Amino acid sequence: MAAKVFIWVGHPRENSLSHGMADAYQRGAESQGADVRRMHLYDMKFDPDLTEGYHQRKDHEPCLTEWRENILWCEHTCWAYPQWWGGMPAKMKGVLDRAFLPGFAMNYHDNDPWWDRLLKGRSGDVLMTSDAPAWFDQVMYGRAAAKQVKRLVMEFSGIKPVRVLQVGTVKTAKEAKIQKWLRSAYNMGADAGRR
Repeated sequence: MAAKVFIWVGHPRENSLSHGMADAYQRGAESQGADVRRMHLYDMKFDPDLTEGYHQRKDHEPCLTEWRENILWCEHTCWAYPQWWGGMPAKMKGVLDRAFLPGFAMNYHDNDPWWDRLLKGRSGDVLMTSDAPAWFDQVMYGRAAAKQVKRLVMEFSGIKPVRVLQVGTVKTAKEAKIQKWLRSAYNMGADAGRR
């Protein structure tokens, strides 16, 4: 049976290295017979602000409904995006604020500090670009952006295991380096397609 893979490109621009890495990842997954669905943050039109927090919900725009359906459909998800100011782009975070809600991603317990992870049974990959080398990000900041998406979003909701491929420095990268990153993304996709 074909692996079900959902790729989400979380770059707000129409074209970027994040898109190229997602393309390579998708080719890798499809080379192993995976059934792939894909969405682009650029195409998503929605209000990113969860104004009332969890106290009052807004109706989901069609793109958020589709995004949630794809998360529930998949066995494996891959998010490709740039690290900006130590985290994900604001619009991408807006999708999580609006769509990764109690009752969908997790349920908090009433009488203790714990929660149920509602997205168990799925695994994930993250393809993160940055203008700092991954080693510098590790030494200076402890890879805070990678920890945020891996531990505080995906694993928090039950998506596990999660692999992170962080590449940089993007702004000065030569073509040979970019091709190496694309091969790494392809290989991750092929591995996901074999699950």
